[in-house]
Amino acid sequence: MWPFGGKANKSRDPVCGMEVEQSKSAATSTYDGSIYYFCSKTCKTEFDQDPGKYLAQAGTGTAGHHGSHGCC
Repeated sequence: MWPFGGKANKSRDPVCGMEVEQSKSAATSTYDGSIYYFCSKTCKTEFDQDPGKYLAQAGTGTAGHHGSHGCC
């Protein structure tokens, strides 16, 4: 599994788990030297409020709640 990268030009939104094409992402954030890509500004805002919450959940399957918070 590739939580935030691994496929050429694609990343996983750390908030909702959606696959995001980097060149078409709705927003980005830089945290601790890494760039994160988001499907929506809503996901970026949630991430920016508490990045550690979403990064701690990476790879556990608990971050992938796409649709339950109205990001898209």
